[in-house]
Amino acid sequence: MSRVCTRCEGSGFLNIEQVIKDDWELGTLSSPGDASILKWIKTHDNHDVQVCDCCGDGVGWHGVPGEHYNEDDPSGPGGPYAYNGGLCECN
Repeated sequence: MSRVCTRCEGSGFLNIEQVIKDDWELGTLSSPGDASILKWIKTHDNHDVQVCDCCGDGVGWHGVPGEHYNEDDPSGPGGPYAYNGGLCECN
């Protein structure tokens, strides 16, 4: 059973509140890991918005953005959180 990342509240991004609403075409996230936010990050300066470093590595996600422990993001010694005893940062 997957679990929502509490660090990014399931959005897949840290500091998402820094996205300026006028610059954000959708006004709200249409889905976790929304591609329009990735584009915004690349085209804007002076912000701290990034891919969540708990459900991802700061650049991309381990499996589904904003989730932990699904079939693409297993827990345990072989999963992406092996460095932390198999647990995500927000566990």
